[in-house]
Amino acid sequence: MGNLQNRIDAFVKLGSFLSQFTSKNTKKKEGIIINNDLFYDAFLHQIKLSQENNGWFTDDNIYYTIQQWSALLTEENINQWIKTYNLNNISNTKKVAIIMAGNIPLVGFHDFLSVLITGHSVLVKQSSNDKHLLPLIAKYLEYSTSEFKGKIEFTEEKLEHFDAVIATGSNNTARYFEYYFGNRPNIIRKNRNSVAVLSGEESQEQLEALGEDIFRYYGLGCRNVSKLFVPKGYSFDNFFKAIYKYKDIINSAKYTNNYDYNKAVYLMSQFELLENGFLMLKEDQQYASPIATLFYETYTDKEELKNRLDENIDNIQCIVADGFTKNEVSFGQTQCPMLWDYADGINSIEFLSKI
Repeated sequence: MGNLQNRIDAFVKLGSFLSQFTSKNTKKKEGIIINNDLFYDAFLHQIKLSQENNGWFTDDNIYYTIQQWSALLTEENINQWIKTYNLNNISNTKKVAIIMAGNIPLVGFHDFLSVLITGHSVLVKQSSNDKHLLPLIAKYLEYSTSEFKGKIEFTEEKLEHFDAVIATGSNNTARYFEYYFGNRPNIIRKNRNSVAVLSGEESQEQLEALGEDIFRYYGLGCRNVSKLFVPKGYSFDNFFKAIYKYKDIINSAKYTNNYDYNKAVYLMSQFELLENGFLMLKEDQQYASPIATLFYETYTDKEELKNRLDENIDNIQCIVADGFTKNEVSFGQTQCPMLWDYADGINSIEFLSKI
């Protein structure tokens, strides 16, 4: 069963440890963090390995992720998140396998945290695209409390000897997951994308913030906005002016290659495009747009659009808007979820408290 407070304390210590790593001013904080001499330089090395292993994992994006988690891992946040569950009384602990995606840095950390905070053991199968940061974080947690000794295991082999599974992948891999893991308690996540609904009344600041929702992690995350809904007759002039501050994204070779390739495909297919040299806008009914492309559709009736998005909710992670729907996300905030903002709306703590 273990001691819940010890588990909470370990993650709070981890949050303090991670607070040292910022892209602008990464420096060792003296005298306030346990195990710092042992782990600080090692973690810097793992950050470097992450960058070398995956060209999408830039300094800016890795440090952004680390700072997001540092801010979330406070005692107040964790207690707010789990307060309605009696996690001290889970006597029948299980081994939970997690199959992680690798599209953005530490994308599987919330599942990892959820399993451990509920007192279960975790068996992690990482993506080869994101394999360097989490194992050292796991070691830090093991050094922080004996609660986690023997509770964390990583594997590159076939998953065996586990009681439940949380798996994240594409729609294709989800079918594979359902076939193999359907006979055990599971959470299986598929492709989702985020959308923004514009009214035409947005301020310059809101549209600039929307650029963060579009361009953070190069648009690779399920919380990235990949599609806009705009009123019929909408002029994109203010939108393009507002996102000009993100123009340097085209200096990334991987992003540029995608931009050039997709532009060539669209032009050869004679699709109509709006573009500004680093982002293409294409009218399209799909939700998932390629890198460097943003799909859009026009609407004339807000209620009709609400009903349509409700019907397609299984394809949508976030709706960015201002006064459109009750569960909307504010402009610029899609990559800042709280601990209780669950991927695909599936409450993992609820699931883990009952297996």
